[in-house]
Amino acid sequence: MTSPLTTSAAPSATVRWTPRLWGTLLVLCAAMFLDALDVSMVGVALPSIGADLGLSTSTLQWIVSGYILGYGGLLLLGGRTADLLGRRQVFLIALGVFALASLLGGLVDSGPLLIASRFIKGLSAAFTAPAGLSIITTTFPEGPLRNRALSIYTTCAATGFSMGLVLSGLLTEASWRLTMLLPAPIALVALAAGLKLLPRSPREKDHNGYDIPGAVLGTASMLLLVFTVVQAPEAGWTSARTLLSFLAVAVLLTVFVRVERRSAGPLIRLGVLRSGSQIRAQLGAMAFFGSYVGFQFLVTLYMQSLLGWSALHTALAFLPAGALVALSSTKVGSFVDRYGTPRLIATGFALMVVGYALFLRVDLDPGYAAVILPSMLLIGAACALVFPSLNIQATNGVEDHEQGMVSGLLNTSVQVGGAIFLAIVTAVVTAGAPENATPQAVLDSYRPGLIVVTVVAAAGLLITLSGLRTTRGARPSVVIAKSTAKETETRTETETETERVVVRD
Repeated sequence: MTSPLTTSAAPSATVRWTPRLWGTLLVLCAAMFLDALDVSMVGVALPSIGADLGLSTSTLQWIVSGYILGYGGLLLLGGRTADLLGRRQVFLIALGVFALASLLGGLVDSGPLLIASRFIKGLSAAFTAPAGLSIITTTFPEGPLRNRALSIYTTCAATGFSMGLVLSGLLTEASWRLTMLLPAPIALVALAAGLKLLPRSPREKDHNGYDIPGAVLGTASMLLLVFTVVQAPEAGWTSARTLLSFLAVAVLLTVFVRVERRSAGPLIRLGVLRSGSQIRAQLGAMAFFGSYVGFQFLVTLYMQSLLGWSALHTALAFLPAGALVALSSTKVGSFVDRYGTPRLIATGFALMVVGYALFLRVDLDPGYAAVILPSMLLIGAACALVFPSLNIQATNGVEDHEQGMVSGLLNTSVQVGGAIFLAIVTAVVTAGAPENATPQAVLDSYRPGLIVVTVVAAAGLLITLSGLRTTRGARPSVVIAKSTAKETETRTETETETERVVVRD
């Protein structure tokens, strides 16, 4: 297979980052920051929400699950919509809906309305996330410029997630409603700035029509998959309801694939998934986010339920990982330029595996500096390397008119991986829950879940290493390519100062 490099080294190095270009990136970073901030803030506020609105535990779960359902279920549609209708338009409309849903969530006085506002926020994020990522990949040419922009962009997601934990601990002390309202003014400021700064993107003209059947089937299958996984721990993994739901998902996905193969303008061009590097990026995203969400879930329970730490104390315990990610934001792009994404992803997964494994040493009286902090620092370093590199690897070598589609696919992998592996970790911990719930027995029931988290990260490492072995075993030959080349498989990339090249495996 062959892969075009969409830019040469010399132009990338000489293009100056103008104030407008920085402004564009900051607007997109603000939206990604808000998505991550919103996900992490609500978890700490759930006990206060339940007490104020009189909600049961099962209803509280849907305050989180409603967002995941809207976000994970509509990402494929959101990504393709950005390509077809214009990335700028889709991004700004969805950001405005996000701001209004945030206001609604902070003002409602009933559980169903709060859940509805969360679903709408997830739905809007399903459009802003792939639209924002595709704006970056079509504004910044592939190479050092894009690598730097994506490293900053993805760092904002990790920073928002970390800051959300701390801010929710502080705001919940005053009122849980503040955690719902905080994103609204930030979103409105970003919207106003985006109207002036974001580049106008034309609608795709030669798209061979709209794939309505594919959009319906793809959205329905993702919604049902996320719903089934979220409900499985409560309904039972082997219950008739869960098994029939998974069967329905399999049927919908089978029909979806057949429709996409025959469609002239598919929601997802399945040929993209013939790329080994693309598949490794998607599977790596599932393993990366799935393992981290499971880890954070267990560690939060451990710190608050067993150690008796406050929400703020728990958030501060995670802060070193987020701080490390934030401080590395401007460096990761240069590392990608020098070492390539596969090596950085493999290194990051290795650090993540070690960090998770070290956390297995915890007991009921841990020393933070000696036991917990090393894991947090290793996991923070892993996040700094893996997440930007996965985004770069997934979007490299993809034509501009398909950037939204690939961005939606990558974000879907992240969300589905998080939902699936969190549900698995929850099921493992629940299965081992002791009848005599002594603190030590509860801690022992958490350890199998931590082992699952470690194994998932190790699987991500093995997937990445398979790509490294392929690269080392190949003898690439370099040929000159035309700028209109359409191939999308990327294994090894080289650049010269004056030539556009193709690396042939």
